[in-house]
Amino acid sequence: MRLSVIMPLYNEAETLREILDKVLSLDIDLELIAVDNGSTDSTADILDGYRSHPDVKIISRRKNIGKGDAVIAGLEQAEGIYTVIQDGDLEYDPGDIVSLLETAKKNDVVAVFGSRIMNPNSGISYHRYLWGGKLLTIIANFLYGVGITDESTCYKMVRTDILKSMKLECRRFEFCPEVVAKLGRNNIRIHEIPINYYPRNFEEGKKIRWHDGVEAIWTLLKYRFQSVPKLFAGQKQD
Repeated sequence: MRLSVIMPLYNEAETLREILDKVLSLDIDLELIAVDNGSTDSTADILDGYRSHPDVKIISRRKNIGKGDAVIAGLEQAEGIYTVIQDGDLEYDPGDIVSLLETAKKNDVVAVFGSRIMNPNSGISYHRYLWGGKLLTIIANFLYGVGITDESTCYKMVRTDILKSMKLECRRFEFCPEVVAKLGRNNIRIHEIPINYYPRNFEEGKKIRWHDGVEAIWTLLKYRFQSVPKLFAGQKQD
């Protein structure tokens, strides 16, 4: 079962080689879709060294619009049965992707999220982000009844046909609440498993800011009342 891994990138030269090699070394059938979102460092040069790899697709964007825009661009080329998002830093352990995929296959489910909260050994970058994430989770559960523990996790694995049919509108970090909202509005269950988390700080390149949290809350509220696409979550494609 082939997996699509979309990796949005903006100025991740310091960690890029290591994270690319970690993903490509996973013992699963995958395609890695790296989206350079207008990087101004040597990200593009590093990616050039992977262009001949048979499992790598590279998309180069001239302007940095945001993570959501990069995800949408990558999704257009995704051919796997499932798709997962992988950041270009080392906060998340690609080894957990294997567990996510095994859970999805074993249970034949539409969506599996990796929860940092379910792992008591996961790190904390800043406590304001921890509590901000908890607030977003509470709001998501209240508005959509999804029953999850980690709304803002990067590791969201969703069946590719379902993800494409969502007609995503996100441009920045609102990708996460949009996916949660559209799954919730369609009463599609989200499964969770514990994952590892090794947070970085602002000095190391952390990009999300407080106003992204405000935007996430607005996104959750918006899709509760706005019409959303109907998602057919029957038997997955072969």
